[in-house]
Amino acid sequence: MQAESGFDVGGRLRQLRLARGLSQRELAKRAGVTNSTISLIEQNSVSPSVSSLKKILDALPVSISAFFAGDEPSAPKAFYRAEELTEIGDGRLSFRLVAARRPERGMSIIHERYPPGADTGVEMLEHEGEEGGVVVAGEIEITVNGESEVLRAGDAYYFDSRLPHRFRNLGEAECVIVSANTPPGFSDGGQELHHV
Repeated sequence: MQAESGFDVGGRLRQLRLARGLSQRELAKRAGVTNSTISLIEQNSVSPSVSSLKKILDALPVSISAFFAGDEPSAPKAFYRAEELTEIGDGRLSFRLVAARRPERGMSIIHERYPPGADTGVEMLEHEGEEGGVVVAGEIEITVNGESEVLRAGDAYYFDSRLPHRFRNLGEAECVIVSANTPPGFSDGGQELHHV
């Protein structure tokens, strides 16, 4: 999971693990992954999937936005340029979070990009809150509580995030979605995360 700016995923994970006084083995046990997984990620030998990183960060607990944005909150402001959005995707899926470091943010707004074949994973996602979005370009198959629909540009969704859900781009073009969720799972450490 290397951000375009060359973000040091392994170094950041090691920093957070050590700050909490955890061994690689203890973090792996808490996250339900192998010890070698933690080791390889910290060495930047592998790029973790969104779901793998989520499991590891939940065990710390640290949100994905805090992981990528760092610990320094920013002063509230009203407008954000494209380059100011925080990339919290996995290198294949792009999730660009608006106002990632804004203190006490009440919701997450995300600009999402799914290349052809992209999938949030075979494990269905479930977390507290509600989420919704509008497909801006392309198409996406969304499964919620066993019901699947293919949505195209202009179509939208809104559901209780506690229901098992999954996003897959089965099309031949990139899918772009603008979504929102509440509570802002991408900002509060330990909470489940939207789409990951």
